Amino acid sequence: MAQVVPDSLSLKNKKSQVGEMFDDISPRYDLLNRVLSMGIDRGWRKKVVSILRRENSKTILDVATGTGDLAIAIAKLPDVKITGVDISEGMLTVGRKKIENKNLQKIITLSWGDSENLDFADNSFDAITVAFGVRNFENLEKGLAEMYRVLKPDGIAIVLEFSQPQNFIFKNIYYLYFNFVLPNIGKLVSKNINAYSYLPKSVKEFPFGEKFVGILNKQNFKETSCTPLTFGICSIYTGRK
Repeated sequence: MAQVVPDSLSLKNKKSQVGEMFDDISPRYDLLNRVLSMGIDRGWRKKVVSILRRENSKTILDVATGTGDLAIAIAKLPDVKITGVDISEGMLTVGRKKIENKNLQKIITLSWGDSENLDFADNSFDAITVAFGVRNFENLEKGLAEMYRVLKPDGIAIVLEFSQPQNFIFKNIYYLYFNFVLPNIGKLVSKNINAYSYLPKSVKEFPFGEKFVGILNKQNFKETSCTPLTFGICSIYTGRK
């Protein structure tokens, strides 16, 4: 998999670039997310929550939590404790305000954290979730290995990530939107030249579908699966420790 970075001219590593990029767009991230996804992303997150409900997971780590959208959705489940980590303090600041406004401070804790060096003991969480974050890992296999390490035996990892539609007609519509409409709207609203051109590039290079399932298997996850959503725009991947 080719290494895709927000700014190919920068000498900084991917992790630093991604953190700075999300710091920069964090004040407008939620607005852009709703507009550019046309709200469909809410339904995708609900499917993740449904899996956690069936699993009866209580202690949950949300990796690359961003502004906490998935953590907040999960908080509707009974008796859960959610820890969210992210490398962007800007995104975490926005997330903490949202959590405070919803009075969820006793359920959700957000803190700075590197997905490839998680500051938690082995076998700490019933479940681990990542929504639209694994593409941003500098070392994908290392990040997944860390998730496996801190997951309890028989615990479940759930990854929600963009993929690529395979239907010919929808694939072309998706390509036009993702490569031309989305970057231009993103640049206009966020004022960040790189952020929304990085998104389609990172999706294009991401090993979606069975390739990603194979990477999960390589990291010792078992009972792995891939479920495409909305004509294959994104997929839910699951794996058990």
